[in-house]
Amino acid sequence: MKRRATKGFEASELVDAKFSRVKVSDEEPFQLRSRAFWRELFAYFGPALIVSVAYIDPGNFGTDISGGAEFRYSMLWVVWLAGIMAMLLQYLSGKLGIATGHSLPELIRIHLKKPAYFVPYWLASEVAAAMTDLAEFLGTVLALNLLFGIPLLYGTFISVLDVILILGVTGGKIRRLEYMFVVFVSSIGLGYVYEILTTVPSFTPFIIGSIIPNLSSTSRVLLAVGVIGATVMPHAVFVHSALTNDKVTDPSMKTKRRVLRFHRIESIIMFTFAGLVNVAIMTMAAAAFGARSIQVATIEEAYVTLDPLFGKVAALVFGLTLLASGLSSSTTGTLAGQAIMEGMLGRRMNLWVRRIVTRLINTIPTTIAILSGIDPLQMLVYSQVALSLMLPLPLLPLWKFTRDHNLMGELVNRKITTLLSGIFIAFILALNGVLLYLSFGGHI
Repeated sequence: MKRRATKGFEASELVDAKFSRVKVSDEEPFQLRSRAFWRELFAYFGPALIVSVAYIDPGNFGTDISGGAEFRYSMLWVVWLAGIMAMLLQYLSGKLGIATGHSLPELIRIHLKKPAYFVPYWLASEVAAAMTDLAEFLGTVLALNLLFGIPLLYGTFISVLDVILILGVTGGKIRRLEYMFVVFVSSIGLGYVYEILTTVPSFTPFIIGSIIPNLSSTSRVLLAVGVIGATVMPHAVFVHSALTNDKVTDPSMKTKRRVLRFHRIESIIMFTFAGLVNVAIMTMAAAAFGARSIQVATIEEAYVTLDPLFGKVAALVFGLTLLASGLSSSTTGTLAGQAIMEGMLGRRMNLWVRRIVTRLINTIPTTIAILSGIDPLQMLVYSQVALSLMLPLPLLPLWKFTRDHNLMGELVNRKITTLLSGIFIAFILALNGVLLYLSFGGHI
């Protein structure tokens, strides 16, 4: 029997989610068919919106800022490439949920069959979700400190309540949550439009850096590893299939094809947007810091440096986008953890309880680091290393399942899609292998 990974939110709250409500014959006037299409697309819109914030989380802020400050515009091509990879792999995850009626975690449990196999798989996936949440947690803590002067130690405890507050405001209704994500994502996008207009990037270096690959030094290779190798987050791949699965209310192939069309359109829109935000972050850093040979290694340094260069408004907008990023990506992490637990164990936990437990777990190492005088951002390095180890967990089954005709039916991948996604996955895993080697080799 099909289980819904986002249970706890009411599917009935989806505005016009049952696509059968909008029926327009092909013989109807084009204008009427067009209006019906946009109504259906609006009813579907949401899964890629929620997942896309995983690609503009605080971890991306740090990587893009340090890359732009050090290399100016010359590593923008990496950000564009990472965005293309993310778009394809997330599309496949969502497609899997639509075609099979199951989430990726559910299919892993079904495939492994025995608890001796799928329980360890679940535990490893939970570690990946926790490590991802750590970066988002630190982003919220830092934003509170930069914007309101709240000490990092106090911020760790305040941040425990972030997603609980969001779930409380939305009342546990998925459509309301999607509307809130529109606010978060729009805030981040508008914020960086302002930052770009304020810092005034150079057009020619931007174009050159976007289209000409440059890996002429070890540090550039490391940045490429950091941007691409850590772009595709395990939890985002897991949860997308669960969110699209919940949008299919009729198992007929006609409905699945229609939903898949909407999924494709939304994925292109949202992951293009996420890629543009990452490009904007690195471009802003290149224009503001790189052009002035100012080395900025941390998010705090970027915030403090923006003020004297471009005024308090630029620094304030930067801090607000960081806060929106931390809050929204933390919510996605909560939904992903729920999808992983329910899919792999066949059991669910109340989203509020899960959020409290996850945040309390991450509060412990963060509090210890602060009390010990350790910069919390150093913990991001170790969390990314842990995520690198966990990436094969969703990517390899995703590739296997989406090319299986018996499982996917008419929606099975085309050969070119299987080939291209296989190349992307191999490339990502190879880069993460480099990251792990350099990390354990003591070169980072």
